[in-house]
Amino acid sequence: MMRRGTIASTAVAAGAVAAGLADRAIHRRRVPAGGDRAWAPPPDDLGTVEAADGTSLALRAAGPHDAPVLLFSHGFGLDMTTWREQWGDLGVDFRCVAIDHRAHGRSEVPVTADLSLRTLGRDLASVVEVVSPGAPVVAVGHSIGGMAVLALADEQPELFGDRIAGAAILAGTASHLLPSVVGSVSELLRPRRASLAAAARRVDRLRRALLAAPYDVPAVVARLTQFGPDAPDELVDHVLGLAMSAPSLLWTEGLPELMHVDLRHALPRVTVPVLVAVGDRDRVTPPAAAVRLAAALPDGRLFIVEDAGHLPMLERPERVNRELRSFARSVLGLDPGARIREGAA
Repeated sequence: MMRRGTIASTAVAAGAVAAGLADRAIHRRRVPAGGDRAWAPPPDDLGTVEAADGTSLALRAAGPHDAPVLLFSHGFGLDMTTWREQWGDLGVDFRCVAIDHRAHGRSEVPVTADLSLRTLGRDLASVVEVVSPGAPVVAVGHSIGGMAVLALADEQPELFGDRIAGAAILAGTASHLLPSVVGSVSELLRPRRASLAAAARRVDRLRRALLAAPYDVPAVVARLTQFGPDAPDELVDHVLGLAMSAPSLLWTEGLPELMHVDLRHALPRVTVPVLVAVGDRDRVTPPAAAVRLAAALPDGRLFIVEDAGHLPMLERPERVNRELRSFARSVLGLDPGARIREGAA
């Protein structure tokens, strides 16, 4: 009998691969990730922060230097450019700092091959101390970026309060990732039997083969697995660019670890308000997972983003930004009706 974890690990990778590859049937133009002005990272280069194991983590920022800090943590296989709609808007009110997680974007691939969520959480702690040493921040995480915030709370709950005033988790979950993903894309690939690690290596080989293949993958797969019905073409193109540039280590080491995640025990330690946002068309971390997460948190606040899939911050940025702005002002003790910066909405 095929192992349930094997199916799920393959399904996750297949969904991510398909999300980028599927639009080849329609879109022939190729734009490298971050290779044009529309997908540029935040303008201020903050250099790098050294993680506990010596891995260099790239940071960039937008917004006034003395404004309250929002720290943005991206999802699996993506990079900081996926926050373009946030720093471009919220950067009027806040100092928006974005990290490229280890083995993503401009950050280093760790020599230890450690891509565990606990390590990603520790990386966030290192960044908080550098970008806002004297004031609290609001952590905003997408998918595994949000799960890294939960992992940080499990190990360093003392940071939540004085250092991290609140958190927003977009398209994230604390557990039950396996059934969600299996239900979404498990029919795409069916390996006979293998461990999670072996399945992940197989999927990485498939990913590289598909990226090099002359044949197109039906565009409908991307729309069904990753996006809402009206996702912009350029968004799907950009996801493809990120998939093309992702190192194999993400799939062979990061993916199996992600399949085992269960952070439900950490939720009581997140003692600050948490905005839990999810697209109503999200098939990777569906609304039911967000409902469970918000209900289990000491101060969880659920926000459903209509007509959005797994990337609500890019698919419906106006709605997401409105909620993020209001939430951040609330947890930081700012007057919700006042302008933080001259010209701010």
